[in-house]
Amino acid sequence: MTSNLLVIMSDEHQARAMGCAGHPFVRTPHFDALAARGTRFTNAYTPSPICVPARACFATGQPVHKTRLWDNAMPYDGAIRGWGHALQGAGVPVQSIGKLHYRDEDDEAGFDTQHIPMMVAGGVGMVWASIRREEARVSPDARMLGEHIGAGTSKYTDYDAAVTQRTVEWLHAQKGGQPWCLYVGLVAPHFPLVCPQSFYDLYPSEILPEVKQHPSTGYKRHPWVEKQNAMMDSEARFKDPAERLAAMSAYYGLTSWLDHNVGLILEALGDADLKDNTTVIYTSDHGDNVGARGLWGKSNLYEESVAIPLIMAGPETPAAVCDTPVSLLDLAATIPAHFDTGFECDGAPLDEIAAQATDPDRPILSQYHAAGAVSGAYMLRRGRWKLNHYVGFDPELFDLIADPEELVNLANCPDHSTVLQDLKDALATILDPDATDRQAFADQAALIERHGGREAALKLGAPGATPPPKVDT
Repeated sequence: MTSNLLVIMSDEHQARAMGCAGHPFVRTPHFDALAARGTRFTNAYTPSPICVPARACFATGQPVHKTRLWDNAMPYDGAIRGWGHALQGAGVPVQSIGKLHYRDEDDEAGFDTQHIPMMVAGGVGMVWASIRREEARVSPDARMLGEHIGAGTSKYTDYDAAVTQRTVEWLHAQKGGQPWCLYVGLVAPHFPLVCPQSFYDLYPSEILPEVKQHPSTGYKRHPWVEKQNAMMDSEARFKDPAERLAAMSAYYGLTSWLDHNVGLILEALGDADLKDNTTVIYTSDHGDNVGARGLWGKSNLYEESVAIPLIMAGPETPAAVCDTPVSLLDLAATIPAHFDTGFECDGAPLDEIAAQATDPDRPILSQYHAAGAVSGAYMLRRGRWKLNHYVGFDPELFDLIADPEELVNLANCPDHSTVLQDLKDALATILDPDATDRQAFADQAALIERHGGREAALKLGAPGATPPPKVDT
């Protein structure tokens, strides 16, 4: 019998920030327990390291260059058929609770019911950030990470508590019947970096390590990354070194807060006698740099930003680790396949991938055409090699087996010229980087004109984190 399916997606959870992933100090007992009874995908990636495009890819199972939803002002509106529509067409009950970051809750986006959905601001999102050319863009006055950093509560922690409570109530209300699909969207550990005190206290400053490749030590960031980061340089806006450490404590504290909320949901699943007939999938839309290279947030192609956690556990899922590279496109394929429902997309079901012999050479693409990007950027992961291709800039090449921290760029090494060219050729079989870059800029220019031009666009959208809907606290 087909089991129920519970899909939980967080926001900005770095793939490495879990005990089960080998992190040296982050406390995630509930994720660890889920991974212990299921399959953890060790090389999972986002199709785009920023919220709205990544979630549109997840909804449709198509990469960014096919959806042409390039940035946070181009939210999913249901016009492209997604996995939710496939479930509805097959008569499978499908509902959502929490953050979607789609366009509007009135859109037919593939859910029978949306409970307290979080959508883009004003139904338009961050239009001002669609102005990407270096000479034309502006930086917001508000600090991206939030004005207060440290212990406390925020509208986001209140929202996560409400989403968790609504999910617990929803699970307890299930009385049998046909298998259902429930999507749950939590916000943590996304900024603002304000964390409930008890979780913040888990990470005092004295246990925090030095971040790698910080510019203060002489490290020179890649020119594309330097230009992208300059739009909203969070590192430069810390008041003092202590606040920078507080930001790290808050991020890891929010990660444990997220784990706590997932634990409450999984506990409710057991209390409602649903654990044995429900498959659970946990993931995030993208990662977070958490200070590495002097960077915060996401928006680049390094592992901290582009790699995501992905765990699948259920009555027919073995306790295992799968090293084959996968992405959110594969999760999109997994959901309808779980209910034996047809759905054409660019991914493959995760359980089928895990059941096969490990395929380290399976290519995975991620791309970025959003806030701060002066040109398109593309990551291609294939086997041990990772290419970061930047339009108009020199590439980066990393050996993720010998150098998992991406400390040594091999792109200019003569001994690796053949590998570099092979990866460039492989990328070219998927898309034309230059043509895709031109298409993204053209679509964004058209968007800005539809909103009345540059001056009007600069006034549209939240300056940082999207406001959540009002909830009872």
